[in-house]
Amino acid sequence: MSGAFLVDSHCHLDFPGLVEDMEAVIERAGHAGVGAMLTISTRLDRFEGVCRIAEDHDNIWCSVGVHPHEADQEVETATPARLLKLARHPKVVALGETGLDFHYMHSDRGVQETCFRNHLAAARESGLPAIIHMREAEDDTIRILSDEAAKGPLTGVIHCFSSDLQFAEKALEMGFYISLSGIVTFKRADELREVAAKVPVERLLIETDAPYLAPVPMRGKPNEPAFVAHTAAKVAEILGLSTEKLGETTTANFFRLFSKAERPREESGEEAGQ
Repeated sequence: MSGAFLVDSHCHLDFPGLVEDMEAVIERAGHAGVGAMLTISTRLDRFEGVCRIAEDHDNIWCSVGVHPHEADQEVETATPARLLKLARHPKVVALGETGLDFHYMHSDRGVQETCFRNHLAAARESGLPAIIHMREAEDDTIRILSDEAAKGPLTGVIHCFSSDLQFAEKALEMGFYISLSGIVTFKRADELREVAAKVPVERLLIETDAPYLAPVPMRGKPNEPAFVAHTAAKVAEILGLSTEKLGETTTANFFRLFSKAERPREESGEEAGQ
């Protein structure tokens, strides 16, 4: 196992490409130094399966939420009250993923916004962080986050960040974290690497978004949590840090943001130095 303790802060262990061989996927992650994972809900009608994965593994937690692609199908059931009820489960540490996606437009804009606001209301009331998906919707995302934050404290993360510095700065000003995926390793991602270099390291997370977006040098393969080590190495290079230091910092960031999650016992106390 690598000397760096890493957390994959966003993966989809219930998705095809991972679920068929999940125990082997989790074992490979451990050998790569990935000691914890957050598996993400995208539909409430699949939440039970997502939650079961977390229940079965001490070092895996889950979220509850509806992806903006699915908003048309689930907006009526994804009420703040229902989200809050499901979020009481001890393994649920976040609301989402939620947000806006105006690239594919699989759901109506207005419906996406309603669903997004429902999640933020539940996040605000529960005190749990929100996991934000954003694609080609910067202005509307900031508008909605600002509106909802005016009603009470909000925290969360812009996951799989691929936008510009202006959006990053606005999100950071609002107290959100920035999570970098394998996109930061892509050949044509120079602009994203420039943004990554300017994000305060204490507000960075790393993720795979597995089974999507496999990093270099794993392009063309289904992504999996073990591959977050490649993203960590690239981010460490960008920031001029050792991979071990980057892992230490992003792991601390993860458990600070997702404070309902408890650090695995083998990664705490005297054993952390092994």
